[in-house]
Amino acid sequence: MILAIDNGSSSVRAGLFDGDGRPVGEVVKLKRTFQKGADGESELNPTAAIVQTRNAVDRVLSAHPGIFVRFVSFCAFWHSLCGLDSNNEPTTPILGWADTRAREYSTMLKQKFDEIQVHERTGAHFHSSFWPAKMLWIREERPDIWKRTARWLSFSDSCQLKLFGDARTSVSMASATGIFDQARCTWDEELLRFIGIDESLMPEIVTREGVIRPSREAIARWPQLANARILPAIGDGAADTLGAGCTKLGEAVLMIGTSASMRMMYEGEPPQHLPDGLWSYRLDERRIVIGGALSDGGNLITLLRRKYGINGDINRELAHRKRDESLRVEPFFFGERCTGYREDAKGEILGFDDRHDGIDVILVAMHAIADRLADIAERLERFAPVESIKASGGTLREYPVWREIIEAKLRKTITPSNTRESSLRGTVLLALERLGKMEL
Repeated sequence: MILAIDNGSSSVRAGLFDGDGRPVGEVVKLKRTFQKGADGESELNPTAAIVQTRNAVDRVLSAHPGIFVRFVSFCAFWHSLCGLDSNNEPTTPILGWADTRAREYSTMLKQKFDEIQVHERTGAHFHSSFWPAKMLWIREERPDIWKRTARWLSFSDSCQLKLFGDARTSVSMASATGIFDQARCTWDEELLRFIGIDESLMPEIVTREGVIRPSREAIARWPQLANARILPAIGDGAADTLGAGCTKLGEAVLMIGTSASMRMMYEGEPPQHLPDGLWSYRLDERRIVIGGALSDGGNLITLLRRKYGINGDINRELAHRKRDESLRVEPFFFGERCTGYREDAKGEILGFDDRHDGIDVILVAMHAIADRLADIAERLERFAPVESIKASGGTLREYPVWREIIEAKLRKTITPSNTRESSLRGTVLLALERLGKMEL
């Protein structure tokens, strides 16, 4: 059996799969919510998030007491940062990609470095969603936390430590921190020196062949894991791309869930000339994921539905509405990442008057996000032709009219995915590859 865990920003999912990748029993899903604040806070309580993950594993394994797990395969949201003290207790909350309090420090980084060179080396622009700006913000504005922190980790690393006794990170998770040399697969020395952090405080990066063995405490709680090998978590974007079956250049996956993104995966070296506005991360040492991500996606539609008191299925209403060109939505309510990486971007609704209602605003917001995805697609085309696009993410399934809007913008057909849990599926495929059951 394979125990697969998807530690997402809006929920944790866990399920068992057999040696052919088929689900065994129900997938457990437990929802979670980041705490937002007026100054750009986006935090998750680390203790509560780890307990929630443990509870999901409890529920899956307690339903199958007679089975034994060969692999535990993880994915988790990219870009998170949290600190632990010398006793492995949290010194910070989990800071998510939408936490923008470090925004002025990305400006500092742009002044101190040639951003084009750093972008091509690390695959990331300077932005508050990445580690360099966040670390500088903590160092300068939370000096007591900075001094007490004995190591800096992604949430997935901290979760692995508490659940299984090992905090080593994967190449995939490290690759999306913004402080990782994509070609050398090591922490970026120049950025570490500027931030003033010793590499010993960073997670140890485990190679593709490396595995984690469960601790005695983990086996005592879950005897089914006695002989299990645990694959360090990969990024959810990499897992989603793999799970959607997009494994070579030309095959793109377009995802709208909490956020939105468009990406491609290929085997080879990192891009030598990464198109401006895009990012480049890794699945592992031999596979690259290139694309762009928006902070506003399904979360914006949820926000608008709540603000305008809209309940129920609105697809029919959306399909029969005509977009009013005088109404405009700037889709930066959760900040901006690709393609401009502007820290000052703000969400706005412009031109709203008594002719309009919440459905009109939602429709225009869908068009605005589609325009931004079209911008990402155009930049991806500079790297490699986009020959096919698969849809992913629960929000895109919830609103089929949105897929049609995006198709019109891209002038390409988007194939709906048959896999409802593509990130979870991606972790299963990775485990099957390690078992020698398939080649990806």
